[in-house]
Amino acid sequence: RSALRVDPLLKGDWPVVRSALTAAGYSHTAADARAYLESWVDTMEPEYLMASTPHDFVVAEDPLAAFGSCSCFAAPPQQRNMFTPGAFAQNISGFGAHTKACEGSELSTDPHGTELLEKVLIPVAQARSLPIAIKVGAHRGVNPELGAAGDGVVTADMGDLRRLLIRYPKVKWLATFLSRSSQHEACVLANKFRNLHLYGCWWYCNNPSIIREVTAMRIELLGVAFTAQHSDARVLEQLLYKWSHSKQVIAQVLGDEFDKLLRAGWSLTKEEVTRDVRRLFGGSYREFMGK
Repeated sequence: RSALRVDPLLKGDWPVVRSALTAAGYSHTAADARAYLESWVDTMEPEYLMASTPHDFVVAEDPLAAFGSCSCFAAPPQQRNMFTPGAFAQNISGFGAHTKACEGSELSTDPHGTELLEKVLIPVAQARSLPIAIKVGAHRGVNPELGAAGDGVVTADMGDLRRLLIRYPKVKWLATFLSRSSQHEACVLANKFRNLHLYGCWWYCNNPSIIREVTAMRIELLGVAFTAQHSDARVLEQLLYKWSHSKQVIAQVLGDEFDKLLRAGWSLTKEEVTRDVRRLFGGSYREFMGK
């Protein structure tokens, strides 16, 4: 199965998006941007939509912020106060349900990544029941002299993901994080939100020591309700060593966890071991997608 990459949307690269719309004969409206994206969904029949978030990606705390002039979400001042009990739920109860004539559902002159996410990508994901896979924490061009090899890493603001999980509970989110320091908070979020599935040890986390640490932490917090590793590589040959060392390290982590069960008096069966291994390498993902 394929995944449909939509990086220019989350990057907020409006010149690229606008050029693509023009070349395909679409106008530069939110409706036509969604129609263009849906045409590619029809063509590729993807399993999910996927993009890396830019290092400065921000999701507004106030769900009304992205639609500041939108009458669909007009609310009394006291409901806008996020410290008022129940105010947040009241504010987002109809989020995304714009009328066709609503000015807030239209794109601004130079839309940023969050606006394109919430006005184009998420509505299509909802309409087509497609999960959104995000890769968080890359900082492109940290050292411009190195070109494509000059990308770095930043610690993600997990509040952005939390807001998306709350705001769009019916959208399934697949997430992986580039920074080691983001992994613990990501596990806690996955423990609290059933619409979030963590996957893989991406790029700078694809080191045996970090794979070991992250996999052990995920098992301790999530059981086997995550995907331990995924086939992602900028250079295809990277998959050769990625899977060889990943399987070796993950097997060691699982061995330690099974040993704890045996020492605690659990009678471990071959079927249970097989079940857990399969869940870590695709089974949990399929269960999540089938919810």
